[in-house]
Amino acid sequence: MANITSSFNMQTSILTLLLLLLSTQSSATSRSITDRFIQCLHDRADPSFPITGEVYTPGNSSFPTVLQNYIRNLRFNETTTPKPFLIITAEHVSHIQAAVVCGKQNRLLLKTRSGGHDYEGLSYLTNTNQPFFIVDMFNLRSINVDIEQETAWVQAGATLGEVYYRIAEKSNKHGFPAGVCPTVGVGGHFSGGGYGNLMRKYGLSVDNIVDAQIIDVNGKLLDRKSMGEDLFWAITGGGGVSFGVVLAYKIKLVRVPEVVTVFTIERREEQNLSTIAERWVQVADKLDRDLFLRMTFSVINDTNGGKTVRAIFPTLYLGNSRNLVTLLNKDFPELGLQESDCTEMSWVESVLYYTGFPSGTPTTALLSRTPQRLNPFKIKSDYVQNPISKRQFEFIFERMKELENQMLAFNPYGGRMSEISEFAKPFPHRSGNIAKIQYEVNWEDLSDEAENRYLNFTRLMYDYMTPFVSKNPREAFLNYRDLDIGINSHGRNAYTEGMVYGHKYFKETNYKRLVSVKTKVDPDNFFRNEQSIPTLSS
Repeated sequence: MANITSSFNMQTSILTLLLLLLSTQSSATSRSITDRFIQCLHDRADPSFPITGEVYTPGNSSFPTVLQNYIRNLRFNETTTPKPFLIITAEHVSHIQAAVVCGKQNRLLLKTRSGGHDYEGLSYLTNTNQPFFIVDMFNLRSINVDIEQETAWVQAGATLGEVYYRIAEKSNKHGFPAGVCPTVGVGGHFSGGGYGNLMRKYGLSVDNIVDAQIIDVNGKLLDRKSMGEDLFWAITGGGGVSFGVVLAYKIKLVRVPEVVTVFTIERREEQNLSTIAERWVQVADKLDRDLFLRMTFSVINDTNGGKTVRAIFPTLYLGNSRNLVTLLNKDFPELGLQESDCTEMSWVESVLYYTGFPSGTPTTALLSRTPQRLNPFKIKSDYVQNPISKRQFEFIFERMKELENQMLAFNPYGGRMSEISEFAKPFPHRSGNIAKIQYEVNWEDLSDEAENRYLNFTRLMYDYMTPFVSKNPREAFLNYRDLDIGINSHGRNAYTEGMVYGHKYFKETNYKRLVSVKTKVDPDNFFRNEQSIPTLSS
């Protein structure tokens, strides 16, 4: 018996020693890769712009702060969230070029982050076991506005708020059709086809981009002429991170009146909300293109201790309040708009209003990079292509009340959006769409149990909406990133796996063209994530 025990102890000791050696070897290998990568960065970066102070590893005391500064969804700020082995806070184009070349040489996964608003966190994490690093673009935020030419060069690390502020500094008659959240980064927003409340007048951000700069897989800096029209097409709506690292976009400014009108009317379920909602779907895409009238539903407590659905109608009109009231009382009298509901202001002030800042907030608030809200959340998207009846809205309201924290935002299409071909840009959701739906669920509890509960609620609401939205494919918006609709492992079946989400985001023809461009410019699939465009040979 003693011999058996002795033998067992010896085997245990040997096993422990082997595990220790493997662990030590793995750690040494990891350090070796990191050291080799850092040395390559130093060798490749322009010596006039040293990269030393822009490289952060977990051993650096500032590493957690740098990582967390641009995490905008607290679902992905847990101790269990995969962490990069290194972050580069690039301050010069050579830093990005070095990162690409050295990352490719060392077979490392690169993540590009401009504002950190990727809804699934793919700009700063991976769901694979691959070692990855982040190129953080927040230092590359220059904005050069040329009012005479009505253009601006905007670097990818700038925020939308900074873009609007710099335009307004030069002119109160110009704007740009992009999103209303001022802390969103330009790089991801523009490249994915970002939109805002000028959409019905001027189309998407990508419909107003005239040039771009990108670092390709070989570390070369290209503009529209040198990259060619196919790649330029791909990075204006197809997501830049599949094709390279976008450094900057040249945008075409659009003209806005010196005075615009805004209002936010609230209506509740007991105020014939289902009838108003039915009428909204009938008219929202047919109204004057100077008008953007959103409809957002949420659940609140009523005076009897139960639940009721509330709708708010945040609206921008490119004109004065008198004309707006006349227009809506003719085409949408069910809303009951009065001139006292309206406020006139400048276009840049309307961005603050639409974002929810208090009246009188100075426009310098657009320069803040601090989010107004920071919590865990889940977003999904859909497209409405047929009317939704009063009874169907009543069904939707009941389902919302069954679940928790549901918010559905209906964004009107029509106008300029219906005139642009679905093949003009990778973003295909043009004519034939009445509205886009954004599903949003926010919560505060950081536990795994809470996350699973609220994710389940979001998916249930999405399932309930199936009869009322697009089909074959059930379309989705790339910038409302949603891993529920498909994930690519980038193995032998990458093209087929990519079709699952690719057809939803881009439809079949645009997906095929994106794959063709990808295969040409990044044949080894260096630039990739769980929903990137695959190569034909992946």
